Parts: sequence; C-alpha cells; structure tokens
Amino acid sequence: MRVLVVVLLVALASACRPTDLPSGIDAVAHDYVVLALAAGRHDPDFVDAWYGPDDLKARADADTRGPAELREAARALRVYLGTLPVSDEPLDQLRRRYLDRQLGAMVTRLGMVLGEALPFDEETARLYDAVAPQPDIERYERALAEIEALVPGPGPIAERVEAMHRRFVIPPERLATVFGRAIAECRTRTLARIELPEHERFTIEFVTDKPWSGYNWYHGDAYSLIQINTDLPIFIGRAIDLGCHEGYPGHHAYNVLLESELAQGNGWVEFTLYALFSPQSLVAEGSANYGIDIAFPDGEYYAFEEQVLMPLAGLDTAEAVRYRALREALKRLDDAGNAAARRYLDGSFSRADAVEWLVRYTLVSPERAAQRVDFFDKYRGYVINYNLGRDMVRRYIECGADSAPQRWQRFAELLGSPRL
Repeated sequence: MRVLVVVLLVALASACRPTDLPSGIDAVAHDYVVLALAAGRHDPDFVDAWYGPDDLKARADADTRGPAELREAARALRVYLGTLPVSDEPLDQLRRRYLDRQLGAMVTRLGMVLGEALPFDEETARLYDAVAPQPDIERYERALAEIEALVPGPGPIAERVEAMHRRFVIPPERLATVFGRAIAECRTRTLARIELPEHERFTIEFVTDKPWSGYNWYHGDAYSLIQINTDLPIFIGRAIDLGCHEGYPGHHAYNVLLESELAQGNGWVEFTLYALFSPQSLVAEGSANYGIDIAFPDGEYYAFEEQVLMPLAGLDTAEAVRYRALREALKRLDDAGNAAARRYLDGSFSRADAVEWLVRYTLVSPERAAQRVDFFDKYRGYVINYNLGRDMVRRYIECGADSAPQRWQRFAELLGSPRL
C-alpha cells in the first residue's frame, strides 16, 4: 500500500511534466518552478522574480489546474522529495531543506488563496518559518520617554517627531541626485567586499500610489529595476536605507549572487524564481536591512549622510546631531508594527485601532500609519521579515565574527547560498 501511495503522489506531482527532464532532486526543482509559476496565475503577488528557462514557463502556461489541485500537487511533490536519498554534502542538504520549506509555504499560500484564514503567528510560521516575539510594551514606553526629552514642546509626541522629520525632507527636485549618490556609495562599499559580475546594473524609478516605500524588481541577467515611492515626503534617512536595502548589499546583490552562484554556477533552476510568500523572504528582507549596518558601521552612516547627502539635498545640518539621536531612539520601536499587524489581521484591532497604535508606538504621522496598514492588507504577516529577519541575520553573521572582513565573508556566503 505504501508503494502505491508514493507512486500516486509522484504521478500527481508530475502532472504535465515531460519525460525527458532530470530525475531526483533536479526534477523536484523543475516541478517546483512550474507549480510556482502556475500558482502565480491565481495569486499575482506570489512570484516576485522569474528569469528561468522558457520551457518551464511554457509548461506552467499549459497547466490548467486550479489552486486546490496545485496545492495537492505541491503537497505530493514535498512528500516525494522526502523519499529521495539524502546527500552527504552540506550544500546539497541546504538545497533539499530549501525546497522542502518553499513547497510547504506554497501549500499554505494556496490555501489562503482558497480562502483559508490562519492566526497571524501560525501564518508566519508556515510561510516564513518564523514567529515574531510578543510586543515589549515596557521597552516601548522607555523609548517614548527618551524621545519625549529629545523633542520637547506642546502637542502629541508623534506630531513633534513628524515635525522634526519634516526639517529633513529631500526636496522632490533633488531626489534623483540624492538617491543616485547614496546608492553609488552603497555600491562602492559593497563591491569592495563582495565580488559581483561585471555587467550587474540597475535602474531607479520614482513612482506613486504604492503600499511600500521602495521595491526591487529583479529581472535576471544581473539587472534590477529599483522603484522609490513618492506618495509621502521622503526623509533624508531613507536615501542610505533604501540604497542599501533595495540595492547594495541588499536585494540587488542578493539576487545577483543567487543567480550567478546557484542558478548559473550550480544549475539549480529553483533559484531562477523568487516566491515572495516563502521562508526565502525572511533571509532576503533580513539581509537587506542588516546590509545597512554592515555597509555603514560605527557612525559612518551619519557621517556620510551629514557631510555628503544633506548638502546635496540643500538641508541645514544645524540640528543633525539631535536628529541623529532621535532616529537612534526610534530604532527601539521598529518592531512595534508587528503587534499592530498581528492584532489587526487577527481581528482584535479595527483599521482605526491599528492606525492609532502605529501613531502611538512607532511615532509616525496618521498618513504614514495608514500607508502601513495598506501594507498589512496586501502583504499580511510579511511585515515580520524586516525586523525579525534583520535580528536573526545579525546574530548569524556576528556570532564568532569579530572583524569586519569576517562579517562580510559570512554575509557574502549567506547571500550566495540556499540557507534559510
């Protein structure tokens, strides 16, 4: 009976699959890509990047299965993967675990497409293989007290913080200049530590009407389109942050290394596709945020911003030191948004409640809080990947790495590996 079940599962997983494709784990990888592309027809946000072989796209285009059938096929493929011999090679073991976790997330996401609702923490555990800690209200209140002293005066503290931010808004006509210089510096610092293909390149666009502040669309062949949302005024601090996060050593560098090291170097076709709602996103977003710290360590971030970017933006640097202290204090609140997302998506917060929480505990304007809730509506539990992912990547990179060269080496190894 067990043999019959496995045979049936393999047949289900391999529906529409030509007989001349590779066998074993390579066959699983091919079928994973086809299933992901087919799932993307029912969930437009599922496939974030794709630059693989035309024949796999043709197979996916010919696949007429609906979400329920695709979910069962992904389950079956995951079972089949578990029957394959286990390699002694550590990298092969990481690859096997990667495919297993990615398939599990696909099963969950297709269930959500079918209308299945999961509690926030269960959703993030199934999709991203991680659960965010519960909010530390006492830590938030201590940070609020410190921030209160940095921006004294009448009126709500969030309004005073917003007023300070607005003194450091990049004028719209200078956005291209400031962002161009910021990302060039991020690139220079990254290429001094990580080798990327000579033809790697990117384009920056400024867009509107988006629920995010920046996005990297990776097109393959070492090319990214980086979009910056200008719906709301952009503060000077976002220049380095987005330059690192979306570009170097963040998403652009990450995708370039996956393509060159794994898709091309090893012939692993699963790395020609990036499934957004998957454990890979915890590493992608976490490494992109940690990339800011590794590229600009020990005060270099603020030195470059104040000496180079603020003058380019035409900003007065007289209050730069106080603004620096404010932003450092605000970092202790940057995981408070997880609690708003958890309570909002689990139904204990209304939209107004979520906006109010974000204003109180992340000290943003109501307009920015509303944009954040728009992000919750579209991407749900994905929010944990930014701060929890960053903290996990930092612990992984800095454990036993006492010098900058060691940290960069571990960071580069992480970016070019299938590690989750």
